[in-house]
Amino acid sequence: MQQQIIEWLQSLGLTHYTNALSVVAVLVAIVFISLVIHLLLHKLMLPMFKRRAEASPYQWPKALLRHKLFHRVAWLLQGILFQLLIQACLDSNSALFSTLMTAVQLWMILFTLLIGFSLLDVVQSVTARSMLARQLPLRGILQSVKLVAAILISILMISVLLGKSPGVLLTGLGAMTAVLMLVFKDPILGLVAGIQLAANDMLKLNDWLDMPKYGANGSVIDINLTTVKVQNFDNTIVTIPAYALISDSFKNWRGMSESGGRRIMRSLNIDATSIHFLSEQEAEQLSQAHFLVPYMNQKRQEVTEWNKKNAEGSASALNYRALTNVGTFRIWLENWLRNHPRIRQDMTLMVRQLAPTDSGLPIQIYAFTNTTVWGEYENIQSDIFDYIYAALPAFSLQVFQHPTGSDMRALGGGLAGAVATARPPAGETSAH
Repeated sequence: MQQQIIEWLQSLGLTHYTNALSVVAVLVAIVFISLVIHLLLHKLMLPMFKRRAEASPYQWPKALLRHKLFHRVAWLLQGILFQLLIQACLDSNSALFSTLMTAVQLWMILFTLLIGFSLLDVVQSVTARSMLARQLPLRGILQSVKLVAAILISILMISVLLGKSPGVLLTGLGAMTAVLMLVFKDPILGLVAGIQLAANDMLKLNDWLDMPKYGANGSVIDINLTTVKVQNFDNTIVTIPAYALISDSFKNWRGMSESGGRRIMRSLNIDATSIHFLSEQEAEQLSQAHFLVPYMNQKRQEVTEWNKKNAEGSASALNYRALTNVGTFRIWLENWLRNHPRIRQDMTLMVRQLAPTDSGLPIQIYAFTNTTVWGEYENIQSDIFDYIYAALPAFSLQVFQHPTGSDMRALGGGLAGAVATARPPAGETSAH
């Protein structure tokens, strides 16, 4: 086309600057055609795609629109058409042709990369709530793919600018490996960590992560190439390096959530001075409790027979067997828990006695609730211990409690009263 314009100008009698005028005319024509194509794509086609995507009942058309896939495809088409116009209109031996071809090739390579990014973003958006996203840290994997693609495309663009083969650049890149490892240290570590986390099924989105070293105790809300975001229960956000989850220890509560039961492992301290053998009256009274009827009938009969056989007529009480209030309480509590509607009966359930301490005798409940929801779990646990503390007096047991300020004041007032009572009245002297 450029040669035809030159010949046309020469036929008009113009012998000077025909080459420059032909170039200007060709560039004006190319720019004009490109503007027309731009208006058709961006003012006609894209609004039509936008309306159809917004009216669609499916999520993926909206994801395509949200991540600008249509816009980037339109810019890529403009680059292809611009290249065709250059090839058709300009002299292929001119410097301007080479410059514009290099520029349009870079343009097309760049928007090809951006289209790839948009497609990966669409995949992430569409699969965000799927089972696959829960099983694998897709965001971290997709970001790794983006990083590798960006590096390869950058090498390709540099090779286009220099006019050399990408293989030559890749060969020379070996000398820069140490520098690249330093620059991309965190992404590389994060990439390796993400692969290990996914391969070993160590962490997923929405897992409850507990990592005291980083102040993390909450739900995982994001797993990307370099970091893991955890939303604590106080709504603060903690960011943890991805590779720290491989090099350091952390606790994942997913097993508890998937099991459907959350553990109660809590003790109440019994005052040792309130522990004693049950009297006949106390045993008779406790025998009326529904959860103690089989135990009390069996044990009382067993103890009576043993005493008749081995200790009848003995003067020492230590030669007799007898039920204790704390042992009976432990059996009652275990039977009560086995009939509790919010306690899992298919998981470990026991009431055990721990080693005594200076704070009394610990009686520990080890059981699992039938829910893992935090609020429900706390309510169940509180209701259980409310009832237990209220039931202790029925066994003549007391909870151990360290003396408080009120106890000290009461003790001080009693001592003062005793001293005042023992002091002789004024004017009298004590006899010796």
